[in-house]
Amino acid sequence: MLFPAATLLTFLPLILQASAQSSGKTTRYWDCCKASCGWKGKTTLASGSTPVGSCDKQDKPLTDFEAVSGCNNGGAYMCSNQSPWAVSETLAYGFAATSLSGGTESSWCCACYELTFTSGAVKGKKMIVQSTNTGSDLGNNHFDLAMPGGGFGIFNGCTAEWGNPSTGWGAQYGGISSRSQCDAFPAALKAGCYWRYDWFGNSDNPDITFKQVTCPAALTAKTGCVRNGEIPTGPDNVPTWSQGSSTPTATSTSTSTSKATSSSTSTFKATTSSTTTSVGAGSTPPASGGTVQQYGQCGGKTYSGPTACVAPYTCKFLGEYYSQCI
Repeated sequence: MLFPAATLLTFLPLILQASAQSSGKTTRYWDCCKASCGWKGKTTLASGSTPVGSCDKQDKPLTDFEAVSGCNNGGAYMCSNQSPWAVSETLAYGFAATSLSGGTESSWCCACYELTFTSGAVKGKKMIVQSTNTGSDLGNNHFDLAMPGGGFGIFNGCTAEWGNPSTGWGAQYGGISSRSQCDAFPAALKAGCYWRYDWFGNSDNPDITFKQVTCPAALTAKTGCVRNGEIPTGPDNVPTWSQGSSTPTATSTSTSTSKATSSSTSTFKATTSSTTTSVGAGSTPPASGGTVQQYGQCGGKTYSGPTACVAPYTCKFLGEYYSQCI
């Protein structure tokens, strides 16, 4: 059957999107080291953006992006707010070390990917991760998901940063083996540790399909890193969905987006206090026709914009102040 050129052009975005899907694998880690994408010059960044933020031993953000990693006897460590969290029952946000076939660190540093899990207890759920790190022990199309208690891997900066035993926090690869072990973690890391057993279902290295997507502002607000030419989508902070509840709890801290990063400590803290989720300057504008793009805001108590999502997405209620097209 032959289709008019105009009809074929209509389907072109869907064809391109489908072709962008690739298969991959996941593992997990939390080594507390400064992220590889935290150094200057790893990729071309947007104006006002910075490399991935690092923190000192007190979990306070550092402004010196040349600071040596704590895993090399320096004072720069992974910030606790680079932990995963649930956005809804079927969607989570987080961060990962990445290695992609045909790519280099400059092509994936600070890029975001939508992962669809195809095995394990998490099968069918999606997770959007920002690539903050890489590793010599990663294979092709490999996402090493950052989650507290996920295992040190090659390096251990957690003993220096948090004072845990050098053999603590479980096995070197894979980490802890039960949810109750999260109880002994520092307060700033507990939520990310529990996430593995709650939303993630303690899945063991599930397989995925993945595609690159525009980064949600809720991720870039935590790292401060935005790639050149990209405008992050949605609000700077998205509430955390709690298991057993139809609505999320407010556990994201409001952050400033006058630049991609902020000098305020609250930008980098996992503990939160505000439910405000107003859309900032980095948010994605509504699509033509009065509809909202994927991951854009489509509702909320103080929201006055379009409420219809572009197909095939629907407006999902995530809290009093925020609904999102997912």
